[in-house]
Amino acid sequence: MPSHKKAEPLPDRTDWAALRAMSDNEIERIAADDEDNPATDESHWVNATVILPSGKTSIHASFDRDVVDFFKRDGRGYQARMNAVLRHHMEAQQGKTSRS
Repeated sequence: MPSHKKAEPLPDRTDWAALRAMSDNEIERIAADDEDNPATDESHWVNATVILPSGKTSIHASFDRDVVDFFKRDGRGYQARMNAVLRHHMEAQQGKTSRS
């Protein structure tokens, strides 16, 4: 029988005291110097679109136990991951019908 242990949260590695001590200008300078920060490269934003999430609907659904166990294996957020897979399938199916 699967364990019902909750996944342990990752340790917080942010030095909040040091961050709070920095000025906004200093934070902006550090962010601008960070090569991994996509906000510093305009090409990352050329095709960006804003998508507002739709509201959620609560339902009762039954899934195969092994399917749920598969998603739960990665810890918290398994329902959101299941929703993402269903959304991907839905969008793929909508793309098929719009091309017909």
